[in-house]
Amino acid sequence: MTPFAQRCGIHTAEREAACERVARLIESSGIELVRFGWCDAHGMLRGKTLTARAAVRALRDGVGMVGTLMLKDTADRTAWKVFEPGGAAELPAFAGAANLMLLPEPDSFVVLPWQERTGWLRCQPWFADGTPVPLDTRRVLQTALARLAQAGHGLKTGLEVELHIYRITDTRPQLDPELATWPGLPPMVEMIHPGYNLQAEAMMDLADAPLRIVQRTAQALGLPLQSLEIELGPSQVEAVFDATDALTAADQMVLFRNGVRQALHRAGYHATFMCRPPFPNIMSSGWHLHQSLVDLKTGRNACMREAPAPGTTLADATHTLSDAGAHWLAGLLAHARGMTVLCTPTINGFARFRPNALAPQAVLWGQDNRGAMLRVVGAAGDGATRIENRVGEPAANPYLYMAAQIHAGLDGLAHATLPPPASESPYADGNEKLPTSLSEGLDALRADGALCQSLGEDFVRYFCRIKQSEIDRHAQAEDKTDFERREYFART
Repeated sequence: MTPFAQRCGIHTAEREAACERVARLIESSGIELVRFGWCDAHGMLRGKTLTARAAVRALRDGVGMVGTLMLKDTADRTAWKVFEPGGAAELPAFAGAANLMLLPEPDSFVVLPWQERTGWLRCQPWFADGTPVPLDTRRVLQTALARLAQAGHGLKTGLEVELHIYRITDTRPQLDPELATWPGLPPMVEMIHPGYNLQAEAMMDLADAPLRIVQRTAQALGLPLQSLEIELGPSQVEAVFDATDALTAADQMVLFRNGVRQALHRAGYHATFMCRPPFPNIMSSGWHLHQSLVDLKTGRNACMREAPAPGTTLADATHTLSDAGAHWLAGLLAHARGMTVLCTPTINGFARFRPNALAPQAVLWGQDNRGAMLRVVGAAGDGATRIENRVGEPAANPYLYMAAQIHAGLDGLAHATLPPPASESPYADGNEKLPTSLSEGLDALRADGALCQSLGEDFVRYFCRIKQSEIDRHAQAEDKTDFERREYFART
């Protein structure tokens, strides 16, 4: 029988050789179980765990999964009535909870450092007839990167991710069957450092035990961790990674979040990438996405210019950025409101946008200004010149976050637009504001015709419906803090 991967048109001789390598590695390493994971619309890993023997077969034949896994909101509620006539009319392939197939990338195989004799493979969903599922968020980014490549560019990104780590003091709220609800409670926790002592060495020493777990887990997974730092907020830390191509960076973000949460939990800690944990006096966590264009012909940083444009000052984008970089910056600004919900996709995350909080509030850019939405870093002749987008939250789906940058930036390139002068007052009145709620963010996305066309109208409708389910349940919740505790702190 023809392997499923071959029916999908992706099983080349190189892929077959990779499958054979993984099969030998599974056998020689004494691997007993292999997790087949894929990233859902919310950036969460889901999948199946196969025995070693079944995993080797599934390298070529895939493994089935229920299609409704792609239709879940943040509480695992299915946002379409798939068992009612016409309930999934806009997504006919998902009616009746029909099966999809998960097909792994053999080159993604890793041995999980926190779980004995367990391997892991990154997968993407396919329809049973061998056609790709266009709603898959990793495929959304792959499509965006293909468009960017047609324009002669790649995208290099660097991850700078904040998170909160707590020590678990009592798991009974989470595991007591008498308290089980949908979604459930998180464990009881205490802080690993008291905060408000930014990058203090004493705080680093106090948090050393969990941060060592983060370090060892990331490095064992092959992730290019550069530094771990104490952030300002209580129990808040930051992880910084070396820059790499956008698809690799997005894959790394998914693997890092998943691995850190699991490895820390085994050691008695609770890690959350929720923007604002449900406690008083916390500081919001952000995900700052550094990005630069790459010239595919030369491999050079296409955002760098050799010398400032004649007659410009630091307030002008072309004083620091190449013409292409300035056009890219203009595109990010033009579509800032529409892309915000793809970068900050939770109700909780929008509370971060407040003045004088090292978080953006308005649609503007600044020259090395951390209050601006877009921070231009570098100088003419500096090969590390780049644009930092500070609008994202660490719980965001990385594939959608990066795809949004590409489609917005490409529109700026296509129209050769230039941005306004840099702002020195990012929190001043009178600037165009970012959306202030998830609902307003969805409206801004739907109103951005160019972004909707680039992402695909079907995908935008799909994404908005899933997020609307979250909004509707939040509106019905009597205790909003309890909603966020269960919806985000327990799960992200």
